[in-house]
Amino acid sequence: MRIWLNKYFGFSKSEFNGLIILLFILFLLKIVPYLYIYFKPIEKDPPNLLVQIQKIKLTDDRNFNSEEEANGLVSSKRAENLFKFDPNTLNIEGWQSLGLSFKQAKSIVNYTGKGGKFYKPEDLKKMYVISPARYMRLMPYVQIKKNITAYPHEDLVYEKKVYLKKPLQIIDINTADSAQLDEVKGIGGAFATRILKYRERLGGFHKKEQLMEVYGLDSVKYNEIKDQISMSTVALKSININTAVFTDLKANPYLSYKQINAIIQYRKQHGNYTHISDLKKIAILNQKVIDQIAPYLSF
Repeated sequence: MRIWLNKYFGFSKSEFNGLIILLFILFLLKIVPYLYIYFKPIEKDPPNLLVQIQKIKLTDDRNFNSEEEANGLVSSKRAENLFKFDPNTLNIEGWQSLGLSFKQAKSIVNYTGKGGKFYKPEDLKKMYVISPARYMRLMPYVQIKKNITAYPHEDLVYEKKVYLKKPLQIIDINTADSAQLDEVKGIGGAFATRILKYRERLGGFHKKEQLMEVYGLDSVKYNEIKDQISMSTVALKSININTAVFTDLKANPYLSYKQINAIIQYRKQHGNYTHISDLKKIAILNQKVIDQIAPYLSF
């Protein structure tokens, strides 16, 4: 094996011996738990263990009951005089006659004195001072007056609030600021900011439908807000196409860089433009682009 390891992995004799020792140690660590379990003597329970456990349980139960009696949660042994009663009107003496301690009785009377009500016999379960065994003994004798309803608020009449529908705001998209645009139902702060940036880039809106060119504002959103907006006939920011340079035209969202260069080069070669129709002579511009940029050009 050492020759094989030396052939393929370059193991020396000392490295091989170290590997053997390491494997032996790992083997010992693996079998030690099993050897310990095998040779460990079995511990036997003392013969009176069950008796001792029962004695401890009885002692704990007695201590627990004594502590409950001291706290007034369980009444000490006393005669019970069971009779029909209404828990909403019974006084301390009446509860004591039913077998409860003074502290227990006082706790229940304090509950009813502060507005607490028993609406059905099962509500006695809510009182922590009444044990389940005592509840079962008292249950047949509980008689609650019929004027106490099972649901204390069922006779209340709730007034239905009528909210007046807020009239829609009509906002001028060419003069509105972000706060005014935010009043349009369907436009939040993000859309308001985008509309203002696009309006600045264009130089003003010349028709409402241009709002659908704003990022994220599709036809569905446009149909939702179109009746809430108006458009004043403000002067649009125009660019003189015969003196404009590249930086003047690049802000226009309808023109690409190639189209801007084509407009400038055509002007250099053929002279100034005299009419919007002159742009039709530039092959890279189609009629749609010309119609879009026409309101923003001057000659």
